[in-house]
Amino acid sequence: MTEASDVRVNVGIRLDWERTVADLNRLLRLRTTPIGMKMFAERAEMEAIPKIRRPDAVHTTDQIVGQASRLGWTVGITVDDLVGDQCATVIGLHPRDDEWLSGKRMTGVWYGTSEDASAHQHAMTTAPFGKWEAMAVSPLASGRLDPPDICLIYATPAQMILFINGLQWIGYKKLEWGCVGESSCADSWGRALATGEPSLSIPCFAERRYGGVMEDELLMALPPRFLPGVIDGLEALSRNGLRYPIPPYGVQSDATAGLGRSYG
Repeated sequence: MTEASDVRVNVGIRLDWERTVADLNRLLRLRTTPIGMKMFAERAEMEAIPKIRRPDAVHTTDQIVGQASRLGWTVGITVDDLVGDQCATVIGLHPRDDEWLSGKRMTGVWYGTSEDASAHQHAMTTAPFGKWEAMAVSPLASGRLDPPDICLIYATPAQMILFINGLQWIGYKKLEWGCVGESSCADSWGRALATGEPSLSIPCFAERRYGGVMEDELLMALPPRFLPGVIDGLEALSRNGLRYPIPPYGVQSDATAGLGRSYG
């Protein structure tokens, strides 16, 4: 897959970030800090963010994202802070060149043949190269990336399906995603940066090993313009008795009464 075009759809979007995060936590009881990610055309723009931290060692992008979502830090990076081209390419800081597309470093490790490894690389959705010099992540509630390009929401499957139900409350459309397997950050923040659309992923081995993602978490990456609608949808669902946590009804109970309340 070739690089997608840059989708900057958040110009003018200004949310009350503390209230937005409070609403998400109230409605879904999230365990992990919702964060934002923002790309910068110049390094100096990133370094001007208040209380920005800069790495003192090389990291994966998973670790940088984890420092924001698990530790509550505001962190900025350039390509020089990342351990390899795989991470840098997903966020548009390295080109999809022939070396990268070959996937040779994954051959015999993640994929059985060089053809399979290359096919994986070609399948990844990545942000466009040549537009940015830096990236930063920060808790949404801090308001330091105002607005972020995308928001990252970690949630359990039960929380995530209700989040999606809220997203579909008004303006319904079927949501379809893919799974590249390893390097699944391409399914989440890579795809969301490239397309400007909500992008769900099953975080991969590296995200869990290096980014601290818990084994029961999924990841939704989406531009902030979607969040007010998600919250409105979750509020409406909650008024209908469809809320988190989802209480088990019992596998042997008569379902008539419960279905009557939930489906009419």
